[in-house]
Amino acid sequence: MSLIVQKFGGSSVANAERVMNVANIVTDTFKKGNDVVVVVSAQGDTTDDLIEKANEINPDASRREKDMLLAAGEQISISLLAMAIEKLGFHAVSLLGWQAGFETTSAHTSARIKKVEASRIRRELDKKNIVIVAGFQGLSKYGDITTLGRGGSDTSAVAIAASMHADLCQIYTDVEGVYTADPRKVKNARKLKEISYDEMLELATLGAQVLNNRSVEMAKKYNIELEVLSSMAKASGTIVKEKTKMEKMLISGVAKDTDVARISVKGIPNVPGLAFKLFSKLSAKDINVDIILQSIGHDGKKDISFTVAKSRGKEAVECMKDYTENIGAEEILYDDNVAKISIVGAGMESHAGVATKMFEALYDAQINIQMISTSEIKVSVLIDAADADKAVSTIHDKFFD
Repeated sequence: MSLIVQKFGGSSVANAERVMNVANIVTDTFKKGNDVVVVVSAQGDTTDDLIEKANEINPDASRREKDMLLAAGEQISISLLAMAIEKLGFHAVSLLGWQAGFETTSAHTSARIKKVEASRIRRELDKKNIVIVAGFQGLSKYGDITTLGRGGSDTSAVAIAASMHADLCQIYTDVEGVYTADPRKVKNARKLKEISYDEMLELATLGAQVLNNRSVEMAKKYNIELEVLSSMAKASGTIVKEKTKMEKMLISGVAKDTDVARISVKGIPNVPGLAFKLFSKLSAKDINVDIILQSIGHDGKKDISFTVAKSRGKEAVECMKDYTENIGAEEILYDDNVAKISIVGAGMESHAGVATKMFEALYDAQINIQMISTSEIKVSVLIDAADADKAVSTIHDKFFD
């Protein structure tokens, strides 16, 4: 007997027909003699709809109250799936995050999992129940409901698999695995049979939406092998694991991230410590900075440009205004009509000229590069948002045709 954790995204349970389809997948796994824990996201666009309702009432509502609202989406999904499984003649029990033992930090809307006390899940499995857990949510030490941020259900599933030493963690989505690019946008995108944690983590962080980056990070930490597959079609998926048997491809994929804003601080005095103080202001607000470019400007001053998530962009500008005025910086420029395009691949470590090939593709398409960032297994560029889809297709064709 094996313990299998299965996670289903919002599109997989978007309507009654799809909920019944998921119920069939789950019960087929159970009928093979496995213990099954299912983690479910909110149906379809439920979370977006709830956010819209909140904004109609109060766009500046506290994050605590937002969590109370957003957690309702998963409650609907788990109960409907339990009802569907009961209809098929099996026993199921649905649990909210706190009932399943999720203890989190108190950072509302972006909480992190501290611990999963899985005793309730184990008791239900011992009763031969299929256990259905609300993803994306938990409980803080103050007894408040918290949510884990976008894609948090993936992280919930991996956390359960890690805490219970599951034999397999399957992530069901609306595509048949991990592709070299978004198959809905790039016609010749190829499905990968397997991919390493490091490559998947980079792709997830850089905008590939098939897996949440925190879930991959956790899977790597606890060595949880993931299988990404489709809930819509019976086909083999992609295995995410530490080492792959395949020869390292030059690149594993091309990713696009449009949740990006570029901020440029012009005319900063060229003296030690000012950059540190600038970024410490952002750090204190828990605003992550990505690509950073510093250049010497005129009159011995320097310019610093960097990117942040678009959702935090204007907050970042406000955070820096007083500071930049105090140090005598000339101006702050803000642009959120940008996109980050990235290539990822472990093969970059042993092949020269990968970045050159990417830049050549962008040159051929007459796409201007604003900023560049590199690491051992990735190259990212910042470009105009209007060129994003064209850039992904052009770069993909350059590497995979």
